[in-house]
Amino acid sequence: MHTRHFSNLRTRSLVIHFIRDFFMGNNFLEVETPIRSPSIIPEAHIDPLLSESQYLQASPELFMKRLLSQNFEKIFQLCKCFRKNEQGPCHLPELTLLEWYATGATYLDLMDQCQSLLRQIAAGLGMGSTLAYQNYTIDLSLPFDRLTVEQAFNSFGSKSVSRALEDGGFDEIMGFEVEPCLGTKQPCILYDYPAQLASLARLKPGNKKLAQRFELYVAGIELANGFTELNDPVIQRQRFLLENQIRADRGQPSLPLPEKFLADLKTMPDAAGIALGVDRLVMLFCNAATIDEVIAFPPDSL
Repeated sequence: MHTRHFSNLRTRSLVIHFIRDFFMGNNFLEVETPIRSPSIIPEAHIDPLLSESQYLQASPELFMKRLLSQNFEKIFQLCKCFRKNEQGPCHLPELTLLEWYATGATYLDLMDQCQSLLRQIAAGLGMGSTLAYQNYTIDLSLPFDRLTVEQAFNSFGSKSVSRALEDGGFDEIMGFEVEPCLGTKQPCILYDYPAQLASLARLKPGNKKLAQRFELYVAGIELANGFTELNDPVIQRQRFLLENQIRADRGQPSLPLPEKFLADLKTMPDAAGIALGVDRLVMLFCNAATIDEVIAFPPDSL
């Protein structure tokens, strides 16, 4: 094994160790949930993988929120997730996700936890408050930058959010114009997404056009996606049906609705939850240009 590869895998092990330290130190319970299920979150932009007659999870979200409905208050999980046809410098078809959920919390609490988590990992690795990644020097001691999606499009995009949504150019502008400008001096929290781009998030009080959703960026790389959770089963069902309609309009097969999750949602308390890409996080702490450099066996080596 090459010395650099060994060093990266050692750093990966330490990052995971410090993640567990952080959550256990904050009284979260580590849980394990099934990676296969007869139903999955219907999402227009993610194609699931089948394992015999069941779906491999793209996220443990449904099961973890079902635990919230059973009076689990603060939980986290490190697990494998699967995305069809996703492979590239920052993408893997089999990835490692960190997810955590807390009752009584909102997306504002998650933002603060992200800041504390990254700082604790950096300190544990002996990096102090400076993260050197490729051509960027990221100052973790500064308060994480916070921009609304509207502000980011106005600053870096070639058109407004509303115009991009109308003509279908939102994803292209986000990926090629906005994202590369985020988190280049300190980590950046991009928040208050358009409601139609957050099917599992609660809408923003006083402005139903926006959802309480945010994403965390460092050096132009998206690390995490979190939100204040929607816990209204009627509205959630409607949103799932809409996602399936979008899939049908694109010629994609509809996905079965997760009925047991929808039933448990009736008793789920107010909560917030987030998914963070562990592989991408390790990339940053290893100063690795591609995700293949921080996993033991890249897909092309199998």
